[in-house]
Amino acid sequence: MKIYLASQSPRRRQLLDQIGVAHELLLPGEDEDAEALEAVLPGELPADYVQRVTLAKLKAAVKRLQQRGLPPAPILCADTTVAVGRRILGKPADDKDAERMLGLLSGRTHRVLTAVAVRRGQRNTLALNVSRVHFRPLARAEIQAYVASGEPRGKAGSYAIQSAAAAWIGRIDGSYSGIMGLPLFETAQLLGL
Repeated sequence: MKIYLASQSPRRRQLLDQIGVAHELLLPGEDEDAEALEAVLPGELPADYVQRVTLAKLKAAVKRLQQRGLPPAPILCADTTVAVGRRILGKPADDKDAERMLGLLSGRTHRVLTAVAVRRGQRNTLALNVSRVHFRPLARAEIQAYVASGEPRGKAGSYAIQSAAAAWIGRIDGSYSGIMGLPLFETAQLLGL
């Protein structure tokens, strides 16, 4: 099976390779404002947010496929967000924002929500994976050093589980691949593997 992956995430490509799914990238063109799709609506809950954004990305990818005249194949999109209670922690705006987010996660359990959607023919299917991650308390110097490494840039919640931040995680309850950005169990189910 070959699919289109509408994601710029190298981690999602790696995870699809891990389960043997051949894929071709279907990325936004210069005329598309992909970041605008990720704006949080007032009062939006984390699960509603991540599912809405994923379906919006899928809709944009379907339009992109048609405009480019590419041969039909399933399209896969995903989005990940981190939540502390009802608060959504997306990608940090800058280093100061990354420090703020990591300070919120310090010594707490938070949720990582990843929605994955597949378009096959005229039908969309969607799955949501929710994992819980517990961080040990972090010293300010640890947070500053991690932020200085550049790792938080472009990462929901300002960290990646497959980075040095793994040393801060006392436990997870859920899907490691979901925390990375593509829950493989749900992905396999949606693709019929």
